[in-house]
Amino acid sequence: MQQIISFLYKNKLFILFLLLEVLAITFTIQSHSFHKSKFVNSANFLSGGIYNRINNFKEFLLLKKENERLNEENVYLKNLLNLQEKEIIQHDLTSIDSLKFKRKYSYTSAKVINNNFRKNNNYLTIDKGSNQGIGSDLGVINSKGIIGITKSISGNYATVLSILNVNSRINAKLLNSDHYGSLSWDNNDYNVVQLVDLPIQAAIYKGDTVVTGGKSTIFPEGIPIGTIKDFKTVNNNYEFINIQLFNDMSSIGFVQVIKNFDKIEIKTLEEKSANE
Repeated sequence: MQQIISFLYKNKLFILFLLLEVLAITFTIQSHSFHKSKFVNSANFLSGGIYNRINNFKEFLLLKKENERLNEENVYLKNLLNLQEKEIIQHDLTSIDSLKFKRKYSYTSAKVINNNFRKNNNYLTIDKGSNQGIGSDLGVINSKGIIGITKSISGNYATVLSILNVNSRINAKLLNSDHYGSLSWDNNDYNVVQLVDLPIQAAIYKGDTVVTGGKSTIFPEGIPIGTIKDFKTVNNNYEFINIQLFNDMSSIGFVQVIKNFDKIEIKTLEEKSANE
């Protein structure tokens, strides 16, 4: 307390000056409408800026929840679009006869809880497993394109063989062509994969879009992959075709797992034909 009194006594002239300045500014603002309006506008500007930053911070905190909501909504819409009937009377889902409609694919929302992208054999881990109907060899995508294929499954979790895995092979094609190849990764850039086994008859150009080919029971046809970054031909063959991914594989949040309802039937038929 003695120190505070001592400080006030030593700085009494400066403190008196500040008080007089505050009084002078207050009287000036109150007696002149112009100054008053300027002061109010300045105060509003400062408070508005503070409120805007607070609001932006709140929106940032809610962004994770909003992304999850949007992913769930995308899953719902994709499942709805997979009803083969083009029109649903009165949009009343409760009145749909499950025997009348047949879906080929279903989509399940999941969150990536671990993501490797700098190794030779990269995997992701998602927070859904057998208890949520997830099995092995199911396609995993997000709104930008393919992510990988489910591998090992536990009750509530699953690992995903990333497209950034040297053992990954996914059927792919050019968007505006029926020429097919396989998607692989050369373990260099985590945002660039390679299209291999594409016949030289396929005319390609830088910027062409590459999508899933639909020649397997894992991914539907037309899921986005990326665009042709560059390529090289040697002896009438493509030496390499680099694909710039639509996805940033270092930043994957929510995903969707695809289940093909016809997978078992197709596999059984193909195995029967191979053994005949």
